[in-house]
Amino acid sequence: MSAAAATLIFLGYAALNGITFSVLLLAYTPGSLMGVFAITAGTFGIMSAVGYFTKQDLTSFGRIMVMGLVGVILASIVNFFMHSTTLYWLISYVAVAVFVGLIAYDTQKIKSYALLESAEDRKKGAIMGALALYLDFVNLFIYLLRLFGRRN
Repeated sequence: MSAAAATLIFLGYAALNGITFSVLLLAYTPGSLMGVFAITAGTFGIMSAVGYFTKQDLTSFGRIMVMGLVGVILASIVNFFMHSTTLYWLISYVAVAVFVGLIAYDTQKIKSYALLESAEDRKKGAIMGALALYLDFVNLFIYLLRLFGRRN
């Protein structure tokens, strides 16, 4: 995929998220939205710094987080049919842990993209890395909102 195509996909996804969020954000109080956003931003900043500054290779940790993400998706599909409150809360807590871990992993991965030889590969890596971190932030925000948000 070219850097231009990756950029278009990123912008399209961001626009789609904006539309989706406009509906979601109407369900929560402004105070809880601001509080959860602050928690998300702080967590994101700390975990991104961990991923950037750690000397340890997070590749195997990232694989575990991706497996956790697959588990969250599968459990969410199962719970869509089961309507279990307990599973809902368990999924929410596990998802927060998974996305917190993915933030550190994806940050370190972006750092490695800067070392690629080809300028085109560095551009693609930057765009794909930005999309990954964007998804991490958005999903962390949504799951924290499920845990701490107050509905209107």
